[in-house]
Amino acid sequence: MSNDQKKKSGFKMPHIYVILFVFGIVAAAATYLIPAGEFDRIELENGRAAVDPESFTYLESTPTGLTEFITAIPRGLVDAGEVVFFTLIIGGMFMVLRESGIIEIAVDKMARKFSKKSIFIIPVLVAVFAAVATLIGTAELSLVYIPVIIPLVIALGYDSMTAAAIALCGTVIGYTVGVLNPINTGLAQTIAEIPTFSGLGFRLILFVIVLAVTALFIMRYARKVQKNPEASLVYEDDAEKREMYSAIGDSAPLTATKRQIAGAFFILIFFGILIWGVTTQGWFMIEMAGLFIIMGVTVGLISGLNLTSISEAFTKGFREVLMGAIIVGLARSVAVILEDGQVMDTIVNGLGTVVGELPPVLAAAGMYFVQLLINFVIPSGSGQALVTMPIMAPLADMVNVTRQTAVLAFQLGDGFAHILYPTSGYFMAALALAGVEWHKWIRFFFPLFIIFMVISLSALTIAQITGWS
Repeated sequence: MSNDQKKKSGFKMPHIYVILFVFGIVAAAATYLIPAGEFDRIELENGRAAVDPESFTYLESTPTGLTEFITAIPRGLVDAGEVVFFTLIIGGMFMVLRESGIIEIAVDKMARKFSKKSIFIIPVLVAVFAAVATLIGTAELSLVYIPVIIPLVIALGYDSMTAAAIALCGTVIGYTVGVLNPINTGLAQTIAEIPTFSGLGFRLILFVIVLAVTALFIMRYARKVQKNPEASLVYEDDAEKREMYSAIGDSAPLTATKRQIAGAFFILIFFGILIWGVTTQGWFMIEMAGLFIIMGVTVGLISGLNLTSISEAFTKGFREVLMGAIIVGLARSVAVILEDGQVMDTIVNGLGTVVGELPPVLAAAGMYFVQLLINFVIPSGSGQALVTMPIMAPLADMVNVTRQTAVLAFQLGDGFAHILYPTSGYFMAALALAGVEWHKWIRFFFPLFIIFMVISLSALTIAQITGWS
């Protein structure tokens, strides 16, 4: 039987639009089955609103009606507008850089430099991306990294899956373990009323372990693809990229013009501004998107493109990532439906009650699984901390789990799932930028996720046994 016949006779995964629409139907049905309820919100010193764990009350049922259901996707697109437009702008900006020739020249030089030791670029990049994320808590920077490294990774004989894994896994492990991450570790510890960034040593050990395991996992897949390109999970999807980048390094070295050199210099300046804005000015997607528009126009003009060419390049880039941008809105629509039905707080309250019934030896693991489940409907780390930690912190006292361990259970349950669930907006946008379908990513990532789960439960068991605080 040929490969084509096997594909026709085998199960075909539904389109991601269909999968997310089904999730929306399930969410709408849940609003009829789960009682409506809510916690009161209290304002923290930093201005954020957290739940009052003693205030849960049931409300009159407000199940999703026809109008709410049919408008959920448009409202999801509006709610996720920052991620949607950030995705489009990045796609457009990198197409301008590609049209300028700067990307090809940079890839040519890097491919030649790493040609005999290409596999080592994987642990280096994973470590760099993880280090940045564990310090400043911006896993969303994977959206910036992916378009930059895809040409290089393919030129070295790997595939788009490898590039996506380097960026997504690198950032998510740094974010999750959160050695000094203010977004999840700092906020959760503040809500739990324990010293900010306490327990650093244990998290640092955990960070090194997870980093090593992740790098080895990606390297194993990458070696297999390099030896046999058809073993790639995205072999057919990468055909155009291989044609564009694989021959780099086989011909005479590319030479940059003076204008392209000047354009590359300004790219470095803009990335310096980006780092400054993110780390010191609190910039996020809106500010970064604005900077990337100016960057694309400025670098394009300096490199020799005219305004018409730049505009057409932006449009072409928008087209390439449009599906990913729409997926972000579809993913957000699931949470919109649950919020309409006022069942989100009921779900959190019910799961917290279940943990309270567990024996102490299982309580930490129970907290982990609760956070893992809640992350499906609250894919924001800070949002999940504000909803769950006011409940989990006092609950930890009741079941003889230290609050430090409860915070770690939140981090591990929240973080790794960011690159598993299709309801995670930035993750789905990143896959679109990489040209990797969600179901193919799951085939690649799920074994690593199981490893993450084993490491997480082991870490929580050690923390529970030692009374880590």
